[in-house]
Amino acid sequence: MTAAEPLDGATARLAERLLGMHANREVIPPDPNHSVRWHEHDYPSPVARWNYHPEYEIHLIRKGTGKFIVGDHIGTFEAGQVSLVGSGLPHDWVSDLEPGEVLEKRDAVIQFDGKWVEQTAALVPELAELKPLLEQSARGVEFLGRSAASAAASIEAIGASTGLDRLRHLLELFTILARAPQEERRYLADEWFRPQLDGQAAAVVDMVLEYVFSNHAGSVKMSEAAAMVGMPEPTFSKYFKRATGQNFSDLVRKLRLAHARRLLERSEKAISEICYEVGFSNLSNFNRHFLNDAGETPRQYRQRVQS
Repeated sequence: MTAAEPLDGATARLAERLLGMHANREVIPPDPNHSVRWHEHDYPSPVARWNYHPEYEIHLIRKGTGKFIVGDHIGTFEAGQVSLVGSGLPHDWVSDLEPGEVLEKRDAVIQFDGKWVEQTAALVPELAELKPLLEQSARGVEFLGRSAASAAASIEAIGASTGLDRLRHLLELFTILARAPQEERRYLADEWFRPQLDGQAAAVVDMVLEYVFSNHAGSVKMSEAAAMVGMPEPTFSKYFKRATGQNFSDLVRKLRLAHARRLLERSEKAISEICYEVGFSNLSNFNRHFLNDAGETPRQYRQRVQS
């Protein structure tokens, strides 16, 4: 790697903090006393970062708002979000925090081995109903409406129970997710998404995501992102595309549009005001990108979701 231009103070401090973090593939310790692993963690936390693992993951956000990325999908989240992440699919949830703020027990997470499902289904054929759901999880699935609310209650019940009660709640959760109607599922990553990940790539992407998520409404420059990881811009551009399946500029654009959708849904701000607040430099450019991404104009989107 070659030397790059010096960073400003805030960006340099961010880079210094992130460079001290290990970012290899997350290793999920087995739980000898339970069929699946249930755990909760705060945010920020060493395990809350851009990561991937062979285990399937059911993820519940308990509090706060923020941005999340699953594969090449970028969106916003709030308390009550329930997602299923497939084996090997990289993901990260980044909360909106005040300086020094910590969200205690932000996440409740269930992780399980696909082989365990296959082996158990050989003895309990009814579990074969899970197969289509696990196949769909290769893209990541966000659950909505009643399915999300019911799943969240089951996730909490699993963590609070043991023995047969825990198994009962687990089967209840699997049933809710497997039978969720299509209108209460949102598929996330594109079907063709196939990143090339290793420990170093995960560390680089984690740093860049932190930088982009923290600054997306203001000035976000590929030159600064490249400098953070000590790469010249052309090298960084190719490396980032290989590691994430998308261009750096696409990542920034998707994040800004996700933020715009949330503001259109939950505020009465003028569209022109939203345009500049999320980081676009002019209204016509914002409208064009929104139409290409959502298939409708910002005004049409607001009218549809608010009605």
